[in-house]
Formats: sequence, C-alpha cells, structure tokens
Amino acid sequence: MKNRLIKRANIEVSEIGFGCMSLGDDKKLNERLIHKAIEHGVTYLDTADLYQFGENERMVGEAIKGRRDQVFLATKVGNRWGEHKEGWEWTPKKSYILSAVEDSLMRLGVEQIDLYQLHGGTINDPFDEVIEAFEQLKGQGKIKAYGLSSIRPNVFLKLAKESNVTTNMMQYSLLDRRPEEYFDELKKAEVGVIARGTLAKGLLAGKKSSNYLNYKSESVDLMRDKVKSFSIEKINAIHVALAWVLSHDAVSSAVVGIRTMEQLDELISFKENRSRFPQNLDALSSVLEPNQYIDHRE
Repeated sequence: MKNRLIKRANIEVSEIGFGCMSLGDDKKLNERLIHKAIEHGVTYLDTADLYQFGENERMVGEAIKGRRDQVFLATKVGNRWGEHKEGWEWTPKKSYILSAVEDSLMRLGVEQIDLYQLHGGTINDPFDEVIEAFEQLKGQGKIKAYGLSSIRPNVFLKLAKESNVTTNMMQYSLLDRRPEEYFDELKKAEVGVIARGTLAKGLLAGKKSSNYLNYKSESVDLMRDKVKSFSIEKINAIHVALAWVLSHDAVSSAVVGIRTMEQLDELISFKENRSRFPQNLDALSSVLEPNQYIDHRE
C-alpha cells in the first residue's frame, strides 16, 4: 500500500485508511480484519470515542496489542453521550477534551494517539480553548498531532489558518465534490484532506439508485454507469471511484469503512492492481456539474 505525507505533521499514512466505525460486534473477526489490513499495508486506523459508546476504541485497542508500532492510530473527541445513551451533546471544552483523552487512551491501551481529531465544530465554538487543549496534549506526549473532522468551510479554514491542525476529514466522492473548492487553500496551509464516503453510501458500487445531495437518481445513474465503463478485469467500480479520489494530491488518505473480509479483500486487490488503473480517470470529473457547499461559508 502506498503511503502519503501529511505535510504539516511530517507524518506518512497509508493512502487507504481502515474506517473502524463499520466494525461489528464479532471481536475475533475484527481482530483478523485489522491484522490482515496491517499485513497488507493498510496502517491508518480511524475510530472515535463516540462509536459504540467507546467500545469501538476498545476493540481496536485489543486488536493492535503487540502491533502498536505498525499502525497510525486516529480517534476523535467532542461529542459526549448523555447519561442514558439516547443521544449526545456537542462539548468543545478544554476541560472535556483533557478528560476524554484519558478515557480514549485507556480504551485503546496506548500511551499516545497519533491523530486526535475534533469531531465536528461550529463557528461559535471556543476555538482558543480547544487549541489550548490540543497543544497541551501534544506537549505532554499524549497525542502526536491533532486534526479536525468537519464539512463546514468557515470552521476548517479558520482552524487551518489559526492553529496547528494537520488534517481535515470530510466527505468526498464523485457525487460529493464540495471540498474541491478549498483544496488549494488547504494545500497551501499544508493541511491534509482525509476523505470519507468515497463510495457515496454504496451508490457508486452498485447500490440501488436514489437521490444523493443535490443530484437526482438519474444523475446518480449516469455517474455510476460512467464509473462502471472504466472497469476492466480485476478493476471494478469500487476501485475506479477510490482511484479517482486518490488522484487528487490534496488527499492524504481515503478512509473506507470495513466490516467483512470481502470488503477488505477489495481494498487489498486495489493495491495489487494499482498499476493497471486507467490513465484518463479525470474524464469522470466532467460527467456531472460539481456541487458546492451552500451553508457555513462565512
């Protein structure tokens, strides 16, 4: 698996990340999935304290015991479950971040988190204390770098300019090209884009057509058919959609949800067939008019 550099952090990560949120409750299967992924070079593991009430972090931690030095470990903070676990509240407070990191470190069974991400954000958040918390944790060695997971331009641009945030995770695919407008600014700031949702909820991989964002199902069908037309032996629509996302040098990694061995094998075959990918994938960019963010621009 190829690695890519997150410039601001001077850290390399596998160009495909393992989205641990999709993991089920079978701990033995999860362990086999993570071990096989690591063996094939998928070393970027992404989780969050919110997932499965923290159990996702615990499962990931158990799976990487004895392999800590082989993975790039990312988790997230900011959403706090309510007392009865019926919902969560947004808590971008320094005191909460400093407390929550201890719980994540304990569940993960590690002394340091490679990438600690603010799990959301609004322009009205107390960013000064959020940044203070992250910088304090860096100074203490509890995190190596910090990032953001936000689709709000006014939030991720502000933090890119006013903090040492190293990455921003956001939805990006052939059916969601909203981040492209900001790629140049993020590249200039040396902030890496972590792409998620690269298959547009499976629509680019053959799932029954439906509307998606501002695109009607007819447009989704048009894009899916075009993606499929690029498929050749051993290179399917999943590979084509993923390769298109990774063709943009602003993207540091594409995080893909993995739940089954078949899904993992798809990604492994992506790596093995990389040299055979079509060279004219940029033709996919002209199939539909790119969409853009409407809200949270100012």
